[in-house]
Amino acid sequence: MEYVYAAMLIHKAGGKIDEATVTKVLEAAGAKPDSARVKAVVAAFDGVDIEKVIKESSVMQVAAPAAGEAKAEEKKEEKPKAKEEEKKSQEQAAAGLGSLFG
Repeated sequence: MEYVYAAMLIHKAGGKIDEATVTKVLEAAGAKPDSARVKAVVAAFDGVDIEKVIKESSVMQVAAPAAGEAKAEEKKEEKPKAKEEEKKSQEQAAAGLGSLFG
């Protein structure tokens, strides 16, 4: 995760995400960089429009809670119906027992 953070920090500072820069950032943070992981992160960020990805992920984070709220409202509406049905069946059962002892 620290490798991705390093790349994002470099991007935010306006630098170029390359192996040397990522390594320097990690070393400055006190981490011991693994050259294979550094290469993998640099390759993963190559050709990616980071600003576009950040904006898209922001939109997804805003949309996800809204969808969750809609589902919660649906569940709230279902609960009163279930309680009413349960109450009716209890009343019918009580009426049936009453007829036995009539």
